[in-house]
Amino acid sequence: MDRSRELADFLRSRRARITPGQAGLTADGRARRVPGLRRDEVARLAGVSTEYYTRLEQGRAGNPSPEVTEALAGALRLDPAEREHLIDLLARPARRAPISPQRVRPGLHLMLQTLEHVPAFILGRRTDVLAANRLARQVLTDFDALPVPHRNLARYYLLDPEARERVGDWERIAAETVAVLRLEAGRYPQDRRLTDLISELTLRSPEFSSWWNDHRVLRRTHGTKLYHHPLAGDLHFSYESFQPPGDTDQSLCVYNIEPGSATAQALQFLTNWTAPQPTAPPGGAP
Repeated sequence: MDRSRELADFLRSRRARITPGQAGLTADGRARRVPGLRRDEVARLAGVSTEYYTRLEQGRAGNPSPEVTEALAGALRLDPAEREHLIDLLARPARRAPISPQRVRPGLHLMLQTLEHVPAFILGRRTDVLAANRLARQVLTDFDALPVPHRNLARYYLLDPEARERVGDWERIAAETVAVLRLEAGRYPQDRRLTDLISELTLRSPEFSSWWNDHRVLRRTHGTKLYHHPLAGDLHFSYESFQPPGDTDQSLCVYNIEPGSATAQALQFLTNWTAPQPTAPPGGAP
């Protein structure tokens, strides 16, 4: 990933969405040839010179101070995920050690088993599905049955034809997942597996490039999900996603349900229907 170009495109896309009126600027009578704010207007709002901001947007200004970075974030009205992305893009490129495979510690595996009444799974870098309980495999797809390189949430949403039918509001969920990947790309620019995933999605998903070029970034924390299950029908969830202590590159995702709701009853049906059948003892019944 060309970080200078990424920084330039990100800053342009963020200033293009803000009108002078939204930024509290009065009209100066000049004809506007760009959508949103001009470079000189962003510079004025951030308290830097137009020349400096221009060099920054062109990737020629070096590393700005934390104060300047915060002023730019305020001028461009960046949300927390966008601020994090800006900091990542402004960071001096460094040689990173090869990213080692991620492992889920035993305590988190035990937690997934404890949460057997709701879907729950653990995501790693690149939205890799590192572990999932039985209901998560039933509601989404059986990630354990896939080859390890294919156990990836973005890959499932964007490339699996079944996902378009099963995931309610598919377009919104898929676009948000692309925004999650772009945040990851800013944080780990030298992750070859992430680069390969982005290349595959670019080639195979008709929608991916458009969403990727929006430069939207997102860190999932909570929200709602709807799934259309072929056996259990419509399933409504309120999900929570958070980082377990000790590993900032993993997220525990839990799909909560309202007790006594239609979804709770449907999940109980699904649990009973898919429960492993007891095996007969050797030699048959006495």
